Amino acid sequence: MRKPSLGRALVHGAAITALAVSTMMSTSVLAQSVDISQWSPEYVRSIAGTEEFDTAEQCGAVTPLDYQGKLTFWYQGVFEGDPDLLRQYYKDFFVAFRETYPNIELQEQALTYNDLLDKFRTALLGNAGPMMVRLQILGGVEFASKGYLQELSPEDVGWKSEDFWPGAMKSVMWEGKTYGIPTNNETMGFIWNADIFERAGLDPEKPPATWDEVVAYSKQIHDTLGIAGYGLVARKNAGNTPYRFMPQLWAYGGGVFDEADPNPTYEEVRLDSPESKAALQASYDMYVRDKSVPVSALTNQQADNQPLFLAGQVAMMVSHPSDYDVMLDLQAKATGADKEKAQTVIDNMRYGLIPTGPDGRRAVVFGGSNIHILKPEYVDGGVVDEAAAKAMTCFWTSPEWSLKMAYAGSNPGNLNGFKTSWMKERLENIEFLDVTTAMLPYGVPFPALPVTPEIMNIIIPDMLQNALTGAMTVDEAADDAAQKVRDLTGGGGL
Repeated sequence: MRKPSLGRALVHGAAITALAVSTMMSTSVLAQSVDISQWSPEYVRSIAGTEEFDTAEQCGAVTPLDYQGKLTFWYQGVFEGDPDLLRQYYKDFFVAFRETYPNIELQEQALTYNDLLDKFRTALLGNAGPMMVRLQILGGVEFASKGYLQELSPEDVGWKSEDFWPGAMKSVMWEGKTYGIPTNNETMGFIWNADIFERAGLDPEKPPATWDEVVAYSKQIHDTLGIAGYGLVARKNAGNTPYRFMPQLWAYGGGVFDEADPNPTYEEVRLDSPESKAALQASYDMYVRDKSVPVSALTNQQADNQPLFLAGQVAMMVSHPSDYDVMLDLQAKATGADKEKAQTVIDNMRYGLIPTGPDGRRAVVFGGSNIHILKPEYVDGGVVDEAAAKAMTCFWTSPEWSLKMAYAGSNPGNLNGFKTSWMKERLENIEFLDVTTAMLPYGVPFPALPVTPEIMNIIIPDMLQNALTGAMTVDEAADDAAQKVRDLTGGGGL
C-alpha cells in the first residue's frame, strides 16, 4: 500500500479556520523570534538549521559555570507510553547539566503526570517542596495564585518573552505577573491504520474530516471487523482524558468557559451548552450506542491504547508523533507472528490533522510544561539557591535543550529551537513531525485559572464517566459538570 505524502496528509481540511487563527494570532503580538503568521510545515523547514546556539556560553552569562551550589528539582518525567528515544535525551540532559555545572549538587526527582500535582501539593502544605519544579502547563497558575512561586520570567535567565509562544506565556501569568517559563509546547495529531480502513471499506488514505465522521467510521470498523474503531480515553485524574476530549468539545463549538474565543474572559460557563452536549453525545454514541471503542476506555490512558493499536485492535486515536517511535520500540520487543503483524501496522500508520466540528472548527490542546522556582518558605530547609535554580532554568529552556527534551513528541518552548540544526535533523528523522507541528496554530490553551487542574483532571473525566456508565443522561452529566464548575469558581469545593 502506498504511503501518502505529507502534502496529502495535510490536504484534508488544511485551511486554517477562523477559530484557530483568531485563537493563536490574538495572543501572538509579542512573537518576534519566529513569524507565527507564516506558520506552516514549509515555513518551519525554512528556518530549521539557520542559527547556532551555545548553551554553556549563554547560561554561563546567567550563572557562572564554576558556581558552587545545591539544587533540589522535581519534574514530570518520562512515562511508560514514551519512546526509548526520549528516555535517552532525559539521561543526556542531566549528564550535560552536570558536566556544564560540575559544582552544583543536583538532586532531581522524576514523577509521573498523574502523581506530580498531588505530591507537590502535599509537600507544599508541609513546607517541604523542592527548590524548583517543572509542572504540566495547567499547574502553574494554581500555585502562583496561592503564593508558592517566585516571579520568574524569560528575561531572568537570559531569554526574551518574545522567544516563547504567546499562548504558553499566558499559562505562567497570574494577575499581570510572570511565574515561570515554558519548556515545551505540544499539539497532537490524528492517527489511523490505513489497512484497517481498507478492510472496513473506507478510503485507506482519507481520515475522517469531522468528529461526526469519526463516530461513523468507528461504527463501520467495529461492525465490519469486530475491533475498536476509535481509541477513546476517559480515565479520571489523567492528562490523557482532557487532552483528547477538549479538542472534540471545542470543535463542536463548546467549552468549559469561552477559552476557545479570541479574547476569553472565563466568566461564562459553557459545559451545559448545546454544543458541549453534542460533543459529549458523540462519545456516548461511540461507547454506549455503537460499542465501537475499547470497553476499558473508562480506565484507559493513551499508553493502554498503544499496544491495542500495534496489535491491530484499534483503528484511530489522537496522539503525538512519538507514538510512531513507541510502535517501533514495541515492535522491536515482539517476537514471531506478533512481530510481523506489528510491522504491518507500522507500515500502515498514517497521521493527519485532528478532525473538525460540524461547522469546520478545528482545535487541539495547546499543551506542554513550564518550569518554576519556589519561594524559600515552602522549600525543605527554607532556602532556595537562586543561582543554581536559574542555571537549571536557563539550561532546560535553551534553544538546544527545549528542543532535544521534546525531540520525539513535542515542540521546543523556546521558539529559537526551531532555528537550530537539531530541529533540521529532527524534521528528517521523526516521522510525521510536520503534521503535529502544523496543528500548533489550532492550539487552544487551557483556561489560565487556579481551578483548571480540578476542572480538567476531575470534572471533565467525571462528566464523561457519568454519561458513559449510564449514571446520568448526556444532558444530566453536562448540566452536573457545568454546575460543579460554577460552584468551584464561586469559591466552593468539589
